[in-house]
Amino acid sequence: MELQIDDSVLVKNYINGEEKSLEVLINRHNQRISSFIYSKVLDRDVTEDIFQDTFIKVIKTLRKGSYSEEGKFLPWVMRIAHNLVIDHFRKNKRMPMFEGSDDFNIFSVIGDDKLNAEKQIIKDQIDSDLNLLIEELPEDQKEVLMMRIYRDMSFKEISENTGVSINTALGRMRYALINLRKVIEKNNIVLTN
Repeated sequence: MELQIDDSVLVKNYINGEEKSLEVLINRHNQRISSFIYSKVLDRDVTEDIFQDTFIKVIKTLRKGSYSEEGKFLPWVMRIAHNLVIDHFRKNKRMPMFEGSDDFNIFSVIGDDKLNAEKQIIKDQIDSDLNLLIEELPEDQKEVLMMRIYRDMSFKEISENTGVSINTALGRMRYALINLRKVIEKNNIVLTN
């Protein structure tokens, strides 16, 4: 039976010139990272590209000696992959949950296609206001809010995709909602039609 070497030991070995250690790390986490990326982009080729870009960044950071995530290798790599997924969608001017248009449609969940012109204008303004408010949130809170509300992910899925505990994900969601309420109240914003 082969003993599994800890990620942090493999990282140190790689930094000290043992190329094989990186290969072990990639093989060990390949499935989890690839699945995570694919769950966001839903395209095998794009997944492969982002996976490769992720490990190019990992290698550059390790070689520069900038890595300091003691024992947190996988969450660190997942964050890099997540940021590259966001970059991919920014570059392509679309986000995965906004299918069909560049702007998020808060009412797509409700699905009322028979809005008259006045309601459409109000709805568009609400969408716009809400997007601006969400953009003001800290990155970690915004991420959990988007996953939970717009992508209908469970807190368990959010935990797995962000590399944080379920309690941390719940806390971030709670603070996101508290912060949104504060901004709405402070600026007397009305988000109803």
